[in-house]
Amino acid sequence: MKHSMSFALGAICSLSVMVAGTASAQNTYRVVPVPDGGAISGSVKWSGERPKILTLPITKDNEVCDPEKTGVRNLERIEIGAEGGVQNTVVYLKNVTAGKAWDLPDTRRMLDQRRCRYVPHVLLVQAGSDVALRSSDPILHTIHMAGAADYNLPFPMVDVTLSRPLRKAGIIDLKCNAGHIWMNGVIVVVDSPYYAVTDDRGDFHITGVPPGEYEIVAWHEGWRVAREEPVLDVGTQTKTKRLFYTDPVTWQKRVTVTANGRASVDFQMSER
Repeated sequence: MKHSMSFALGAICSLSVMVAGTASAQNTYRVVPVPDGGAISGSVKWSGERPKILTLPITKDNEVCDPEKTGVRNLERIEIGAEGGVQNTVVYLKNVTAGKAWDLPDTRRMLDQRRCRYVPHVLLVQAGSDVALRSSDPILHTIHMAGAADYNLPFPMVDVTLSRPLRKAGIIDLKCNAGHIWMNGVIVVVDSPYYAVTDDRGDFHITGVPPGEYEIVAWHEGWRVAREEPVLDVGTQTKTKRLFYTDPVTWQKRVTVTANGRASVDFQMSER
């Protein structure tokens, strides 16, 4: 097992490699018949002492953002279940240039702003396609997208869907520029359909894999705050702050898939 962590600009480079492999690979994936495709299943589990859950006080639009009146919001940077499964880990096969038809889950390709959360927290969107974005909240949100695509999109309206093209593979960081500083999420723009996001038990399942040997990677966005910087709340025109998080973490293994076979791969995450 290979465990790697990077910092600052190094993270940007590693994320580009993660989803692209090479620059040319972004545009060369071919859909071909896979009559004898296999499957890979497994889980991502936490090992050792669990990290402290990151929370922030809800300081704005409490009627919409905090109807339960809890006063705080879990930033959802690390979600560990009762049995140790790590949710929202992206698991993928590296450098696959031909295979099954695109079948990314519809629920991972559209972003909603709901009770001042990004739902889902992790999106999977095909490179060269559009991402759909909407808001269920009757307040102003502004999605700030930075990384493989850069947009700043205000949402003063409810239940109106916008779409924006995502031309290249990579990572897009999501934040709210309307003062909801706890809102964060990730769009993973991918160059093949061989990606999955772990569920609330930490489980994943990848199907339609052509027989062969692969490098399989588990990628997690990172679970600590690295720093904060002042930023303007576009709604109130007052100063607030923007959080920046520690760099993503990856674990890598090799897996062999046989014709019509089922392979199993498990990953363990920890602070080390």
